[in-house]
Amino acid sequence: MRVSHMAYIDALSMCLPHRSSRWKNSFMRCKVDIAALPLKQANCLELPLDSCLGVLLMLVTLTPCAGVSISDLCVCPLADPSERKQIAQRYGLRNSLRDMKDIGLLQVKVLKAVDLLAADFSGKSDPFCLLELGNDRLQTHTIYKTLNPEWNKVFTFPVKDIHDVLEVTVFDEDGDKPPDFLGKIAIPLLSIRDGQTNCYVLKNKDLEQAFKGLIYLEMDFIYNPVKASIRTFSPREKRFVEDSRKLSKKILSRDVDRVKRITMAIWNTIQFLKSCFQWESTWRSAIAFVVFLVTVWNFELYMIPLALLLLFVYNFIRPVKGKVGGMQDSQESTDLEDEDEEDDKESEKKGLIERIYMVQDIVSTVQNVLEEIASFGERIKK
Repeated sequence: MRVSHMAYIDALSMCLPHRSSRWKNSFMRCKVDIAALPLKQANCLELPLDSCLGVLLMLVTLTPCAGVSISDLCVCPLADPSERKQIAQRYGLRNSLRDMKDIGLLQVKVLKAVDLLAADFSGKSDPFCLLELGNDRLQTHTIYKTLNPEWNKVFTFPVKDIHDVLEVTVFDEDGDKPPDFLGKIAIPLLSIRDGQTNCYVLKNKDLEQAFKGLIYLEMDFIYNPVKASIRTFSPREKRFVEDSRKLSKKILSRDVDRVKRITMAIWNTIQFLKSCFQWESTWRSAIAFVVFLVTVWNFELYMIPLALLLLFVYNFIRPVKGKVGGMQDSQESTDLEDEDEEDDKESEKKGLIERIYMVQDIVSTVQNVLEEIASFGERIKK
C-alpha cells in the first residue's frame, strides 16, 4: 500500500461568540510531510496554518498499521484458496490462545456506486469512498466526472472487536475545500454474509433517511469465536476521531431505556429459571429437573467454557436479530444536532444558562456511565 507523502490536518478553532453564550466552530487546515518523519518516535511539530495567521503545536507519532491493506480485485487476498486456508487456520480454534488482540480479518470489496447525487455545476461528481472500522480508515481513489463510479478495490482490516460497525461514506472531491457528502451506510460486522454481493441504499449523515444512490459491496469476515467472546468483556476501543458529545435529553433517555431493557432481560431470565422449579408447567419443570440432575452428577470444570460456547453458537445462528439491533442503535443515535439547537433556544428563553452549566458536568457523567453500562450489557447479551 502506498502512503501519500503529504497529510492534511484539520484543526478545530473555538471562537468566542458575539452576543451569544454558544461556541462557534471554524476549521483551519495545515499540512505536514509525513514521509520525512521517523516511525515509532514522538515528533514535536510547529505547523503554520494555511488559511489564517498562527501556528499549530502538536506531537505526531507514526505507527505502521498491521493487517491494513488496499489491493485490486485481481490480487484479492481471500480469492486464492491456499491463502484463504492459511488465514482460516490462523483464526482457527487451535490458535485461540495466541495473540488475543488479533481476533479476525475483514475483507471489503468496494465495487461501484450508482446514481449518486450531482455535487458539481456540470451535473456530475468526483466521488471517492471512505471506509472506517474502529480507528482504521482507508479510502478509494477518486473517479472524476461521473455519477456511476466503479472503484473495484479490495480493502483488508484487522478486526479487534466483532461488535464494531463498518462505516462506508461516499464523498465528492472538491480540490482544497472540504469534500461534499454524498451518502453513508453502517454495517454491523455480525450481520455480514460472506462472499455475497450486496446493494446498499445510501443514507444521510444521521443514517436516518435514504439519501440518493446505491453502493455495491462484497465482504468476507473471518474470526476466532473464542477470542471474540473474551474480547466482549473488555471495554470498547476509544475512537481517535470522534465528535464531542453534548448533554442531550434524548441520549440520556435512550441510555436509561437501554439499561432498563438489559435489567428486564436479566430479571425475566431469573424468573424463568425460578418458575422451572416451582412446577408451574409440569413438562418444563420435569425437563429442568432432569437437566439439573444430569448436570450436577456429571459436572466438570471444562463444562463452563463449553456452556459459554453454546451461548455464542445460539446467538451466531440468529445473526438477523443482531443486525436489527445494531441498525436500531445506529438510528437511535441520530438527529442530535437539531435537538441540541432546541435545547440552546430553551436555555436562552429561560435565562438559566449559568445554572445549567453548573449541573451539566454531573448529568453528562451520569449519561456516560449509563451508556457504558448499557453497551457492556448489550455486548454480553449478543
